[in-house]
Amino acid sequence: MKETERIQFKRQFVNDLNKEVIAFANTNGGEIFIGIEDNGAVAGLSDPEAVELQCVNHISSTVKPDISMFVKYERILLEKKEVLKITVNKGSMSPYYLSSKGIRPEGVYVRLGTASVPATETAILSMIKETTGDSFEETRSLNQKLTFVQAEQEFFAAGLPFAEAQKRSLGLICRDGCYTNLGLLLSDQCEHKIKFAVFEGTEKEVFKDRHEFSGSLFRQLDDLMKMLDHYNKLSSPRIEKIKRTDIRDYPAEAIREAVLNAFIHRDYGLYGYTLVSVFDDRIEIVSLGGLMRGVEMSDIMLGISYLRNKRLAEIFYRLHFIEAYGTGISKIKKAYTKCKKAPVFECSANAFKVTLPKMTAAPLPAGQTDRETLVLDLIRQRGEIGRSDAEKILNVSTPTATRILTGMAQKGLIKRIGSARNTRYTL
Repeated sequence: MKETERIQFKRQFVNDLNKEVIAFANTNGGEIFIGIEDNGAVAGLSDPEAVELQCVNHISSTVKPDISMFVKYERILLEKKEVLKITVNKGSMSPYYLSSKGIRPEGVYVRLGTASVPATETAILSMIKETTGDSFEETRSLNQKLTFVQAEQEFFAAGLPFAEAQKRSLGLICRDGCYTNLGLLLSDQCEHKIKFAVFEGTEKEVFKDRHEFSGSLFRQLDDLMKMLDHYNKLSSPRIEKIKRTDIRDYPAEAIREAVLNAFIHRDYGLYGYTLVSVFDDRIEIVSLGGLMRGVEMSDIMLGISYLRNKRLAEIFYRLHFIEAYGTGISKIKKAYTKCKKAPVFECSANAFKVTLPKMTAAPLPAGQTDRETLVLDLIRQRGEIGRSDAEKILNVSTPTATRILTGMAQKGLIKRIGSARNTRYTL
């Protein structure tokens, strides 16, 4: 007998036996013989029953998820000597890992030739996707050492229980007892962050203030809303008869809905920051994740809701952060019905941007659309642009960009220079 990719020898019980079991379960299964030397010589065991019990207890207490249904123990005779044979089948809940290390390369092992070696992070992610599918929320978190101090406070404030049973029903813990990525998002160890910046003027040139928010999504939401409230100043009061009405620079309802939309619809499978920028004339909120497949921008504007993070939205609904699904954009638009400028919603392949204009911002010139304003702003920055530049800034097709530019030229807003492929547009 020789050691192979699916056969491993151990002279006696050793503590790293769990690594061999994990490697076989994560790869294609295999057999471990305890009582055989590395060179294949049968040494035997003086008390195989005690060794079997030691192996069972060691593996069950140090390997996660529960692997017992994929492991079989047999005491067999080889050359008239008793040997313990452990048969490990490929598990259905990989990656299996050392409970003391977690789902990290130092805790996950795979079989490579006759050795059990740490898995790469890419291999770990591949195993997770293979066993749990594409849903980010339901996929097991790579970090299993999570705490929920902030989440517990939020549920307590809402009068809702937050014990293990609730964590399971809400989707924070999956069926094998591991924390999911949804659990990671709501935990104090959440890896996704927000960058907040205040700029002087209307361009991203001079910083007046900047912050980075981390921790549980609940903590980030609270910190961000407090900061936005601080910069949402009171403008000149309006007095009707004897009643004074204080007007803020931005509708509080619009800010709240735009922020909640960024939290709920963000693609947390993409690594990067949610960006919140405050200028003298507007607030911009950019979150990762474009429109989901099959959804058009026109669908979103009509109030149709396609939830990328369904379970997260359900939790926000239970906590009364949101009142109903798919009403965010309509509420933002409604908050600006009496404003001189309307909010702007833009989408690219991997990001969604909401621009909230200051309530006291100057109105658009008569007959000028938001798209035309974007084109004019780009020309002011660059001096001149081409059709492809307009396509990118407006996120529209070639025919639509051509139609918009032609219309602007006919209105006298811009001037066309050159022809065919060399066509440029300037003020």
